Amino acid sequence: MSLNSKLKPVRPPKVRPHNEIEALKISVITAVYNREKTVGDAIESVANQNHTDLEYVVVDGMSTDNTADIIQANQKSISRSIREKDDGIYDALNKGIAAATGDVVGFLHADDMFSSDIAIKLINDKFESGDFDAVYGDLVYVDEHDTSKVTRYWRSGHFNRRRFYFGWMPPHPTVYVRKSVYQKLGNYRTDVGTAADYECLLRLMVRNEINVGYVPHVLVKMRAGGASNASIANRLNANSADRRAWLENGMKPPLGLRFTKPLSKLKQFVTKPRQT
Repeated sequence: MSLNSKLKPVRPPKVRPHNEIEALKISVITAVYNREKTVGDAIESVANQNHTDLEYVVVDGMSTDNTADIIQANQKSISRSIREKDDGIYDALNKGIAAATGDVVGFLHADDMFSSDIAIKLINDKFESGDFDAVYGDLVYVDEHDTSKVTRYWRSGHFNRRRFYFGWMPPHPTVYVRKSVYQKLGNYRTDVGTAADYECLLRLMVRNEINVGYVPHVLVKMRAGGASNASIANRLNANSADRRAWLENGMKPPLGLRFTKPLSKLKQFVTKPRQT
């Protein structure tokens, strides 16, 4: 189906009252390549989750360091591991989605960790509380070497799709989506560079108006860094890709997007995180 064709919003069946529903099966996917120093922390943070029905899929793009050995040593904590070459992180995430068997799918990157052992439970509880196709929460950036040191706080705030027009987006590592939504509206495009997560969220949340809920807690710790912000040249390329994400979805890019999107992040450096 062409991305420019008309797609209808997806609505899952109405949920039963909270006290009558079983926990959702939630699939967490980690895509990794040569992250021997951090992937063990990611695996451990998944293993520590207290959610009752959790699937963990690790997709290794043929790492050449000790990543594969660390994954092998932690097989008891991993539901399924895939080791094969890929065409980049978004291709790897798509492989993880295809392999996932959960009702809901989300991602924990190899440099990241869950903020607490109840992060997945908070996500599950939000899905159970209403007719949601996707949920997201807050995120903190932490020092690369001292993960107890918070350097930025991304307080997402309650969902309003109009906020996308002013440079806002939810933090991708906290976004959990029903697998049925991916099946109907598509996964990640591998031809839009580092804007693939932005394009996907635009397609799902703005163009197709899926029902989105907000978890007002820090869910993920992300080590500082990121390919799209690593240099001025990368940021300019990301700005171009962001505009293309709107155009590819048949929507006019907001005026001043190249400025509003970076400016929307400024308060992350001064706001202090709430305790989960």
